[in-house]
Amino acid sequence: MTRFYRNVVKASGLRSYSVKFKETDLQILAETDVRDEALRIVKQLHAQLNRYIATHPEFKTSLVPVEADVSGAPEIVRMMTTAGMAAGTGPMAAVAGAIAEFVGKKLLRKSFELIVENGGDIFIRSRFKRTVGVYAGSSPLSMKLGLRLEPAPEGIGVCTSSATVGHSLSLGKADAVLIIAESPALADAVATATCNRVTLPSTLEGALNFATSIPGVMGALIVLGNRVATSGKAFELVQLD
Repeated sequence: MTRFYRNVVKASGLRSYSVKFKETDLQILAETDVRDEALRIVKQLHAQLNRYIATHPEFKTSLVPVEADVSGAPEIVRMMTTAGMAAGTGPMAAVAGAIAEFVGKKLLRKSFELIVENGGDIFIRSRFKRTVGVYAGSSPLSMKLGLRLEPAPEGIGVCTSSATVGHSLSLGKADAVLIIAESPALADAVATATCNRVTLPSTLEGALNFATSIPGVMGALIVLGNRVATSGKAFELVQLD
């Protein structure tokens, strides 16, 4: 999938870097060049996940929460397991957000202002308000709306799931579900679970209530065709130029 939206990204004071390894394709916005360190971390994460899946194949295939082998599981496995249990999904529903989160937290010592985007799943730490655009495929609202986020000096996650964009499995019909949470891994899993619940306009309210009932979730936005529904106080909905 071509990540064309990266061509319109603007982040004052930050430079953009690309880091790719196998299925992982990151855009990192930072104050300094962090590419080498980020690539090292990504390779390490892939190795850890592959080793764990080799002995726990259900971790990769399950669509429902699974227990992690706590005694031998690496941190990213525990992170994905916790997120999946909170959202009611399999752990792989959190993989993109977990990688963005893990890489972001490891890079904080190199850049205070930092944005790590992994296929629409984002880790953000910033002293300033930042606006995240909403890409919603063929919806007439796509790239016309944005979430203006409050400063997040401790770091937050903003993750997207869609039933009409990309190749990820979805049981719903939403053009876009964006979740803001304390953890990108959690935001990723909740975005998947929320998207699965959106099948008709009448399901929007219930899906929002589900998302915001999960501890750690700060806000949610759903786009379904020409309809938009929001909940939470972590952002301001704005029109994009």
